[in-house]
Amino acid sequence: MKRSRRRPGRAGWALILVLGFVPLDGCATVPITGRKSFNLIPEGEELALGADSYRQVLSGADVVASGSDLEMVRRVGERLAAVSNRPDYQWEFNLIRDDAVVNAFCLPGGKVAVYTGLLPVSRTETGLAVVMGHEIAHAIARHGGERMTDQLAVQVGGVGLEVLLKEKSPATRNVVLAAYGVGSQVGVLLPFSRNQESEADRIGLIYMAKAGYDPREAIEFWKRMSAASGGQAPPEWLSTHPSHGTRIEDLERLIPEAMKYYTGPK
Repeated sequence: MKRSRRRPGRAGWALILVLGFVPLDGCATVPITGRKSFNLIPEGEELALGADSYRQVLSGADVVASGSDLEMVRRVGERLAAVSNRPDYQWEFNLIRDDAVVNAFCLPGGKVAVYTGLLPVSRTETGLAVVMGHEIAHAIARHGGERMTDQLAVQVGGVGLEVLLKEKSPATRNVVLAAYGVGSQVGVLLPFSRNQESEADRIGLIYMAKAGYDPREAIEFWKRMSAASGGQAPPEWLSTHPSHGTRIEDLERLIPEAMKYYTGPK
């Protein structure tokens, strides 16, 4: 019997173009978890896109220039960066004045921003470390790069991905921001998969413990986040992210590992 040959669909042709135009990093190993990840975005291009997108976000934002809240954000960030697997990043930490946004993000290369709307929920420096450690973990695990691989491949069409990346067009920048959750108003609705969220929770807990922040505070933080959301989070089966209750249960399972790294406040 003669076998019919299946022609590649749009995504298939896009992947062929990607493979033809971009040198691959191949399979990378995620720090701490040891997971093998596949990412078609060269790290150098990802870092350049992160820096470009970060500048664009800050240029259109009300960036806090001074004060105790900014000092806290930078203090927490610097401590987490120092114990991360990428202390060589050109780290930046900024506070954006927007009380309606209960969120923070970290773009490739250690470009971090916290919104003032998060501070009433985080309450303390340790609470802030829960969120910043989680966001930094997403960037170091290159979760956004994994998502960008899928999103950019679909947009390639007849243009090489290498060209699309280097031109840093508004469309490309929007893909970067979406991949890292920038613009999401509530931190529980970030565009990462459940596996990526769980991985970031695990890595973030270990980073905050190494930095001298008690990882057990993560439980209290997520209880406050649940209360702040007013029960408006979608049912877990409709979301790619764990519900507050599931996340707290997962954190309770992860905390004993993180506590091995916690030796008390620094």
